[in-house]
Amino acid sequence: MRRIRVLVADDSAVFRQLLAAALEQDPEVEVVGVATNGLQAVELAGRLHPDVVTLDVEMPVVDGLSALQALVRHHGLPVVVLSAHTAQGAEAALRALELGAVEVEAKPVGPWTGAGLWQLVQKIKAAARSRQKLRRRCEPVRMVAVAASTGGPGALAELFSRLPALRVPLVVVQHMPAGFTRSLARRLSEVGAIRVEEAEDGARPEPGVAYVAPGGRQLDFREGRWAVREALPGDVLKPCADVTFGAVAEIFSPVLGVVLTGMGRDALEGCRRIKRAGGQVIAQNEATCVVYGMPRAVVEAGLADFVLPLERIADEVARLAGGGGEARSA
Repeated sequence: MRRIRVLVADDSAVFRQLLAAALEQDPEVEVVGVATNGLQAVELAGRLHPDVVTLDVEMPVVDGLSALQALVRHHGLPVVVLSAHTAQGAEAALRALELGAVEVEAKPVGPWTGAGLWQLVQKIKAAARSRQKLRRRCEPVRMVAVAASTGGPGALAELFSRLPALRVPLVVVQHMPAGFTRSLARRLSEVGAIRVEEAEDGARPEPGVAYVAPGGRQLDFREGRWAVREALPGDVLKPCADVTFGAVAEIFSPVLGVVLTGMGRDALEGCRRIKRAGGQVIAQNEATCVVYGMPRAVVEAGLADFVLPLERIADEVARLAGGGGEARSA
């Protein structure tokens, strides 16, 4: 019989060892990994595919509640939240349940033994068995917004070479100076199934077409059409993903944001707006990035629903954004 696969996430080494040992004593359970912070919990969940995650709400790097959101939305994973503050902090417990935790339990002051520990193990097993009952809210994506900087042209070429024709428009913000983005659009159009154009002021986004933000300016959205405007005097990034992501977040909600390799934190606030409007976010993982700056900022803020290697991002985009549309005409 297949054993229940458990990922234990807690910043306390003593408690991690205690809980892992208790779980391993049950012949129906296998501890497949341990995480010491919220970011590691999300990344290990993506690699190890556990049946259930135990998660401390007080975690470093990425806090427990932010990690909880990513774990539930990533694979619909059942999560049992364990917190030393749950008994006194009913608000934290209720928030965890609102975010999708299957169970919330108070952590022991000292090591649990006997019936109390046995009951915790049973609750974790029950949470794992509840997985098939979980239903993720899955509204159709209406636009895909992609951001990249250092290493971006190569990453974009690989992404577009793998993408099928989609049923929604795409927009690409690659940090480039004026005069370079038209060539980038032409190159991306040549490598795959999607027609790619440099965005023009006043053009209306078409399903299945990708638009590259013009270098040296900002790509906004107004009255159902692209609005290409001059950058403001204080704008450092031209184009800026935060500007474009924020512009499409409300109009096209839900939007799927994709953050690829790049230096800095551009796209962080844009992804925050995408999430607030009901969208989802994919971040490229560190191992496949040239520079793990922009994706890291999104992941550490708890905004990434998926943290994936570059070669897997196209499949997830196609799944979420309606891949399988007709191939474009030559």
